Amino acid sequence: MVSETGLQDWRKLAQKLHARFLIDAYADGVRFVAAVGEACQDAVPDVRLGASFVDVATRDAELAGRISAIAAEHGLTADPMAVAQLEIGLDTADLVELGPFWAAVLTGSTESFTGNDIFDPTGRVANVWFQGTTPHETPRQRFHLDLWLPPEVVPGRIEVALAAGGKVVYDEEAPAFIVLADPQGNKVCLCTSEGR
Repeated sequence: MVSETGLQDWRKLAQKLHARFLIDAYADGVRFVAAVGEACQDAVPDVRLGASFVDVATRDAELAGRISAIAAEHGLTADPMAVAQLEIGLDTADLVELGPFWAAVLTGSTESFTGNDIFDPTGRVANVWFQGTTPHETPRQRFHLDLWLPPEVVPGRIEVALAAGGKVVYDEEAPAFIVLADPQGNKVCLCTSEGR
């Protein structure tokens, strides 16, 4: 867990470290973002400013530590259990055929398709990744959601999902991921950075 490395404000999700810092006023968030921008010109994090929060993501643990120090200087508190990242998985036996199409549709460029993944460089749409399968006839569930959460959030999500009519259909690779299904069998993976 990231908190064990001294980065208590941060959680590792799919590709990056993520943190949410709470603000009392929008102007507080603007000042914090400006300070991060001044201090972190060598490595630019992803930043999203909302009315009551600032979300930050980076691949760089040292940069994450610097950002936490800036947040502390600004009197901001982190809410690490509020971070999440949604990815969409598409089962296919031929990602080379499908990848360019989905990249073009979702991001406007086939260049956003690399390896098994489509990453929107602007962060406007969820990442899409292709899970290799053997050829099969449709209909078979092809799309599924991967919801990346802090590990300590997953038990509560499972509890409320089960109470809402869902069921656990696969947990042999927990805590890396647990597959839930809705009452009609549509699946979602609750993913964490643990056990990978």
